[in-house]
Amino acid sequence: MTIGWGLLRDPYTVDTAARLAAPSWAHPLGTDALGRDVLARLGHGAASTVGTAAAICALSLLLALALGFLPGIAAGSADIANALPPVIVGILAAAATGPGAGGAALAVALISWPALSAHAAALVQEVRASAFLTAQRAMGATPFWILTRHVLPSVAAPVARHALLRLPGIALALASLGFLGLGAQPPAPEWGLLLDESRAYVERAPWAALAPAVALALLAGLAVTGAAAVPGRGARAVRKEAPVAA
Repeated sequence: MTIGWGLLRDPYTVDTAARLAAPSWAHPLGTDALGRDVLARLGHGAASTVGTAAAICALSLLLALALGFLPGIAAGSADIANALPPVIVGILAAAATGPGAGGAALAVALISWPALSAHAAALVQEVRASAFLTAQRAMGATPFWILTRHVLPSVAAPVARHALLRLPGIALALASLGFLGLGAQPPAPEWGLLLDESRAYVERAPWAALAPAVALALLAGLAVTGAAAVPGRGARAVRKEAPVAA
């Protein structure tokens, strides 16, 4: 509700006469050092951060489904991507493309796919080894029929749920790069950037820092919850989560 309310307001309007104003009816979350409405910037920042995270999730899902059928192709790349934290990749991306939202999105996307790819590969292996598909082959079913009607549906749904659970963590990684100055640049209303901009006057106008801080804390809580809900990669988890379609 707060995010939706913020989306209806202008996050870029500068009003120096109202700079660092306390929360009021006109500005429910107060204003920042340039007199910009904190609620508006919080709402638009959520749309930007979560929207970018959703795009990264979708791209990672498509890549994972493709690599799930060819796990050997990217095995070495997956190990490297798993070992790199977003900040290190963000620094490398900023060095190559310059600080910005695009570089931050690229950095997070480069390390977001290995877990989904491993999950997809485990599911593909389990489904392909099932007695049901063996019977389908014996009855003359074509490989394309088996792939599109049985294997892919059994793999895509659980991996898509896994990708959705990872969305808060991806959004948090984008915000952390913004806070460090490696992501979105001013005057973009991005959560990490909002928190970084408010540090200089946190004692005078704590509301300007409190809004993005609470939002990031909630996002971190969702990320932890999602990580705890992610299924294991072993055969037991695969059998539990991906029954073969009849």
